[in-house]
Amino acid sequence: MATKLEVEKILDEVRPQLQADGGNIELIDVIDGVVRVKLKGSCAGCPMAAMTLKNGVERYLKSKISGIQRVEEA
Repeated sequence: MATKLEVEKILDEVRPQLQADGGNIELIDVIDGVVRVKLKGSCAGCPMAAMTLKNGVERYLKSKISGIQRVEEA
């Protein structure tokens, strides 16, 4: 099962892309393979936020850490 530390390490790899657009991502929790995050800055409320989470963050986390089921916004 994925730990918060493992997920945080992978999110650190994603952050530069989000920060380049004026946003960021905060890890809230990891429970039973579900990663809960909060989008911040310009990512919060962005019309593309759902796509960023599913097609970007979730796909990347799943490719790096086994046991990740999904990523959802807290």
